[in-house]
Amino acid sequence: MVEKLVLASCSPRRSELLTLAGIPFETFAPDVDESCSLPVGEAVAELSARKAKAVSSHFPGRFILAADTLVAADGESLGKPRSREDAARMLHLLSGRTHQVYTGVSVLSPSGSLLTEADQSDVTFCTLTEEEIRMYVDSGEPMDKAGAYALQGRASLWITRLEGSYSSVIGLPLYLVRTMLLRSGYRFLPSV
Repeated sequence: MVEKLVLASCSPRRSELLTLAGIPFETFAPDVDESCSLPVGEAVAELSARKAKAVSSHFPGRFILAADTLVAADGESLGKPRSREDAARMLHLLSGRTHQVYTGVSVLSPSGSLLTEADQSDVTFCTLTEEEIRMYVDSGEPMDKAGAYALQGRASLWITRLEGSYSSVIGLPLYLVRTMLLRSGYRFLPSV
């Protein structure tokens, strides 16, 4: 039987991706300080490492997988919106442009060895109307998403181009997870 790893997140999107990949897991959401002044690509790696380390004290001797995702436009890091107005501001910023989505992944092995990497994807939005932005914000979907949108949700109607990993934009680059788990000694056979 394959050992369950611990996913340091309660994100339903990350859980769904791991389930689809056939990787057995359980979840535990750590309470960590998510403030970070590093550049976005480095920040997601740092934040995912913090999450993995925070969970390790609750699950000693287990494989731990953690991730963090941020959106960046014009050098500005766009995390989860703080309000409806903030969500609308972010969507205006992304409208008609290409932006970057960074996801950091950390794997902590039972021996305490930590692997951390970051992935970048470029996403291009069509030009959004005021009504589209208002209706999307009213739907509530953007409120718990980095950059105020969900690629796998209603915002999929706006994506004109995606360069990179679809699963990374959702919050967990599965190709990178596979590589890092194997490098850390975790063995699994994804179910078909």
